[in-house]
Amino acid sequence: MTAQAAAGPGRGLLLAALVAVLFFATGMLQSWTLALLIVNMALVSSIMALGVNIQWGYAGLFSVGTMGFVALGGLSVVLVSSSPAPGGWAAGGPGILLGLMMGAATIAAAVMAAAKLPKGRIRTLGVAVILIVGFFLFRAVFDPAVQAVEANNPAAHGNLGGLGLPVLMAWPVGGLLAAAVAWAIGKTALGLRSDYLAIATLGIAEIILAVLKNEDWLGRGVKNVISLPRPVPYEVDLQRTQGFVDWATSWGFDPVTASSIVVRLMYTGLFAGVLLALIWLSQAALHSPWGRMMRAIRDNEVSAEAMGKDVTRRHLQVFILGSAVIGIAGAMMTTLDGQLTPGSYSPLRFTFLVWVMVIVGGSGNNWGSVLGGFLIWWLWVMVEPIGNGLMTVLTSGMSDGWLKAHLINSAAHMRLLTMGVILLLVLRFAPKGLLPER
Repeated sequence: MTAQAAAGPGRGLLLAALVAVLFFATGMLQSWTLALLIVNMALVSSIMALGVNIQWGYAGLFSVGTMGFVALGGLSVVLVSSSPAPGGWAAGGPGILLGLMMGAATIAAAVMAAAKLPKGRIRTLGVAVILIVGFFLFRAVFDPAVQAVEANNPAAHGNLGGLGLPVLMAWPVGGLLAAAVAWAIGKTALGLRSDYLAIATLGIAEIILAVLKNEDWLGRGVKNVISLPRPVPYEVDLQRTQGFVDWATSWGFDPVTASSIVVRLMYTGLFAGVLLALIWLSQAALHSPWGRMMRAIRDNEVSAEAMGKDVTRRHLQVFILGSAVIGIAGAMMTTLDGQLTPGSYSPLRFTFLVWVMVIVGGSGNNWGSVLGGFLIWWLWVMVEPIGNGLMTVLTSGMSDGWLKAHLINSAAHMRLLTMGVILLLVLRFAPKGLLPER
């Protein structure tokens, strides 16, 4: 049997069935509420992995700025669906908007000056003057407006709030916001070599997170934004609905447990619909002439450029598309959480773990990214409690002391050890992933 045949539909179905057994066993042995919660986060993680796979698997772009685009997607939920902060816009909204417009105009003027002025000292001096003057004008307008907004009932608000629109509208907006930032990053960073591109995108992701943490007027910073709107009913509302209570009772379910399961199933339906739509679009793009061109560029940039392909422009396209998908996933995750907590974004969870999903699933294979997303997320959640139980059993016959306590406490690091071991095993025995690119 050839490697391609081994990676065919039969292998994919078998691996998918094995992963499904893990989730089914979680529901049977622990609780279906927990199993569905893991499923929902696995769906979101799969979409993140799909975005990274578009960048790396299609075009070979080694970007580690995933965390920043996830955070931008979360910010979009606040800007679009949260309620406007009372008095926030009146306090300094127009000044903030004017300041941002002045900042954008300054950058545009500097770009135009660099293009129009002759090379040499005159162009350098002209661009520098525009940037310096524009910066001070921007700060003169922007800073007082920000201070006024952040002083507006800071205990409860201190920000502008959002537009109060349905939360589902925030998902495509999250993709558009991430795409816009990706365009700005790509225009400056995509000319770098792969290792420098990775460093640049990691640094930019940290800058994005620093802005979210420190600009309270935008998303309340580290004070977080809670009670964001949901696209599904609240469990307590279902429990107060007599029709739902009668339905749950007729099937022998506790209304409290049934409401949790039904709400999570609603999220599952929404997230699965988005994932399937993105998979369909990604597969269509991958097998189109554009997708074949991207893979040709990935495999040999020099040859592709010699054939007249604009490699930098195509890299920018795929970088924007992948970032947009990640932004959508970030908005979905914040919707599921019901709050924006900038302090929870970390490179370990939102960059390294997503890359592990892509590598384990199979770089260049969209379905492999989905498989990796489900498998790795289940392991990330379940390895620690399994390790804790296993370590408790292994040390049950030991006398109390520092060694027993150390072994039990070390179970908290089982997930990191497991991710490292899995990554090493896959790279050694299946370097192209569980579902290799065909």
